[in-house]
Amino acid sequence: MSFELTTEQQAIREAVQDLCTRFPESYWLERDADGVFPHDFYRAMGDAGWLGTALPEEYGGAGLGVQEACVLMQTIAESGACMSGASSIHINIFGLMPVVVYGTDEQKRRMLPPIARGEVKACFGVTEPNAGLNTTKLKTRAVRQGDKYVVHGQKVWISTAQVADKILLLARTTALEDLAPGQQSHGLTLFYTDLDRSKIDVRLIEKMGRKCVDSNELFIDGLEIPVEDRIGEEGKGFKYILHGMNPERILLASEAIGVGRAALAKASNYARERVVFDRPIGKNQSIQHPLAKNWIELEAAQLLMMKAGWLYDNGRECGAEANAAKYFAAEAGFKACEQAILTHGGMGYSKEFHVERYLREIMIPRIAPVSRELILSHIAERVLGMPKSY
Repeated sequence: MSFELTTEQQAIREAVQDLCTRFPESYWLERDADGVFPHDFYRAMGDAGWLGTALPEEYGGAGLGVQEACVLMQTIAESGACMSGASSIHINIFGLMPVVVYGTDEQKRRMLPPIARGEVKACFGVTEPNAGLNTTKLKTRAVRQGDKYVVHGQKVWISTAQVADKILLLARTTALEDLAPGQQSHGLTLFYTDLDRSKIDVRLIEKMGRKCVDSNELFIDGLEIPVEDRIGEEGKGFKYILHGMNPERILLASEAIGVGRAALAKASNYARERVVFDRPIGKNQSIQHPLAKNWIELEAAQLLMMKAGWLYDNGRECGAEANAAKYFAAEAGFKACEQAILTHGGMGYSKEFHVERYLREIMIPRIAPVSRELILSHIAERVLGMPKSY
């Protein structure tokens, strides 16, 4: 693999940088204050064709890989849009890969082009309050009745459900108690269907950051899903969801690096310009050295993320690398955001200088879509050969 962007990747970066200049940091500060979904940013990304970056060309996409998607998402985050900008289009980029891989041709033609064009918005309905990261313990139930399924249950931390038209929903078609021991991953079925608000009560969760990309609890009571909206075979949804986990982790890594680089640029500029005791504070090694360490860590995270993306795009096993990239990039991004506030001193605590927003948003890739602790357990077990600890 090369350590430089290809000509195509560089063109993507430059084009997205140009588009993002239409949405300066003042725009994202306003969205952080009012909590309004960035509809015009989403529309602009759709009009420019970026929402279909990783979708097949025959269904309205560009047919590019996770490496190109990472360039896209990192550039958005690095522009100062941070996780607000990246999260607003995240599901468009790789969220519907289960449809791409396991859907019928009719489903792909019906479901993918509207997402690629930005004509619809979708949300990802997996996590439940009593299951957390243990997806095999999901209890939301879908019962087949003729040519439809009827769903009852609850989901939590569902992003963009306030504005979504569609939902990619994982539900249990076989009750847990009807499964043999060790078979809990069976009996889960995946659907991509209309988010019917007469049957789904969407309740906003007030949270720490990324206010303009909503997070929600969903209470599902009698949602009817046509059989033709089922993705793949009944009972194999867990397998289908797993297909998208590695690219999701790699994308989160790219976004965390983007946020970290935005923070580092802010801190470096401030250190060069801020004069105290008749000298720029950037002349002091106590200011220089932490920022230099941030640069080193972000560069290392970039290389780890690039390797994971290359492995995925070349059909190679990349579970450990994808998890490691997400872990390390989130930690490097967090350290850069924290140091940016400290470099700004009291002004770092001010919303006007943006870096406090960066710190609030960088917490997302540290927590989601999988915890740091589970990543470490995964690597200990799968790479180092240690016994399963949970």
